[in-house]
Amino acid sequence: MELYGYWRSLAAFRVRIALNLKEIPFEVTSMDLIKGQQFNDDYRKINPQMVVPTLVDNETVLTQSLAILEYIEETYPSPALLPEDKLGRARVRSISLISVADTHPLVVPRVRKYIVEEMGHTEKELNVWIKNWVTKGLTAIEEVLNKDRETGIYCHGDNITMADLCVVPQFGAARLFEIDTSAFPTISRIFDECMTVPAIFNARPQAQPDFPKEMDK
Repeated sequence: MELYGYWRSLAAFRVRIALNLKEIPFEVTSMDLIKGQQFNDDYRKINPQMVVPTLVDNETVLTQSLAILEYIEETYPSPALLPEDKLGRARVRSISLISVADTHPLVVPRVRKYIVEEMGHTEKELNVWIKNWVTKGLTAIEEVLNKDRETGIYCHGDNITMADLCVVPQFGAARLFEIDTSAFPTISRIFDECMTVPAIFNARPQAQPDFPKEMDK
């Protein structure tokens, strides 16, 4: 398999975790989103949306991280990232989508770029935007985790699920943006627990080959 990604992409982070957990060999092709490498003609032929991640499995080309996770889960079912029961699967997908559909898309690089360059907002105003939406998303996830008895060591029970693969990168990004995360103790606990798992720890942005050496302090 070949994964087109970028070290700081939350969506690519999710996919790396899944591949690592299931011990699926893969090669990484880095697309520097800051330099705009995703806009070159060759990549556009692979992914017309010109975003990451893209997963290439022989002749199969897949885009959109959640669809990729579902494909990986169905193709390589062990260890399972979705519960056996339908209500459990629905809950895991619901938590995942709070991050993947309702939070992350509002703070991706192309949105941030448009807000500043096309709409004329300042970096200070952009940071207010980012803080607002990331905080709202994490607040919702924290409330769901706290009110449901299905929450265990991880987001759903005591096994890692797709929900963890989506929440962990989002929480890590909140820290990257220097957002106060003290209001999210349950997510913080789950994040710390996940980071003790080698497959997740090794998928983190700082462990990627394209992580800038000048940031490695």
